[in-house]
Amino acid sequence: MSLATEQRIESPQALRRLADSLKAGAGRQAIVSVCLGTGCAAHGAGELYAAFQEAVRELGVQESVQVKRTGCHGFCELGPVVVVRPRGVFYKGVAPEDAADVIRSAMDPDAAPVERLLYEADGQRVVLEDEVPFYKRQQRIALRLNGVIDPLNIEDYIREGGYGALAEALTQQTPESIIEQISASGLRGRGGGGYPTGRKWASCRKAHGDVKYVICNGDEGDPGAFMDRSIMEANPHAVLEGMTIGSYAIGAHQGFIYVRQEYPLAVSTLRTALKQSRERGLLGRDILGTGWSFDIEIVRGGGAFVCGESTALMASLEGRVGEPRAKHIHTVESGLWEKPTTLNNVETWANVPVIIARGAEWFASIGSE
Repeated sequence: MSLATEQRIESPQALRRLADSLKAGAGRQAIVSVCLGTGCAAHGAGELYAAFQEAVRELGVQESVQVKRTGCHGFCELGPVVVVRPRGVFYKGVAPEDAADVIRSAMDPDAAPVERLLYEADGQRVVLEDEVPFYKRQQRIALRLNGVIDPLNIEDYIREGGYGALAEALTQQTPESIIEQISASGLRGRGGGGYPTGRKWASCRKAHGDVKYVICNGDEGDPGAFMDRSIMEANPHAVLEGMTIGSYAIGAHQGFIYVRQEYPLAVSTLRTALKQSRERGLLGRDILGTGWSFDIEIVRGGGAFVCGESTALMASLEGRVGEPRAKHIHTVESGLWEKPTTLNNVETWANVPVIIARGAEWFASIGSE
């Protein structure tokens, strides 16, 4: 049964039961994951997705093969990209006329892949996604579910453990312990500034005032920088979950995602995620029956590069001209509407649920000293 017909998730226990049931139902079908991120969409992935759906109907394999839309896989130059799971067969440059052949191969786990669509490295064809050199050298954290989940289907995110970290944070931890974990993890601002996230959260929590805000900076104005866009398009719930955990940690009940005007697909995906999260009781009033309330609003920027700067962004949110202000006024004490405000960028927020779920020590162990 689709979550669209389910009731609110009223408790962390109900969330776990739902995740378990979704996992139990997975693996019965071959899943043809079609990248519909902006890069692949520009290569005609929309027509390809429709061709796969038609091929499934014509071959009569609806029960054994599922066609799934996903966000950006990362290897945009090879688009449209398709991955057949659970085998993990990686196909590049797939065209609508290839759909039936891919479906026939996906139906049988022992069938040979469609050789003409495989990636080549050093003169050898590479079958599996994990063996493609571009992916093999990566350890994905913020991008961990890109290409795996349907960003328009909250069930996919929950099946992969989504909102489990939020449930733990709201029921098993205090705001102070969450901030300690974020500090110990070494997470820094991923928008370029590199300021320690835990220190920022701690300062905002200690700031005087009953009204506080959290903001996600999705303005991403640097030319050619599409990391934030790829997360918002492919895994919006990670951002929402991270922001909600942050809201509990600092004591805020309202959040904003500021997205540049040039990202219509990201905005559309985020709006769907917000609607689904509210319907399921994972956002809004009395989240998961814990008594904590928090909601998020999307605000679209007008394309001004300067609004990627935190104080200019806040001025824009307030309806004023987006101009930076003096740095001696700390936004964690006097930010949006002169209230204590925590602002982090998209990737920073997307890392938060993984740190809560897997631990600060695990995250801190990654990379060089």
